[in-house]
Amino acid sequence: MFAIVRTGGKQYRVAAGDKIVVEKLDGEAGSSITLGDILLAGEGSELK
Repeated sequence: MFAIVRTGGKQYRVAAGDKIVVEKLDGEAGSSITLGDILLAGEGSELK
């Protein structure tokens, strides 16, 4: 399963367990965040 999410004016393709570097967020490096702006979700060739 994967998702396209938007944060800090950029879009990222992510999957469970991925680590990404994002800009413009408060918090400590390495901490977990919750992203609410999910643009697309899918698994294989099936999109939601």
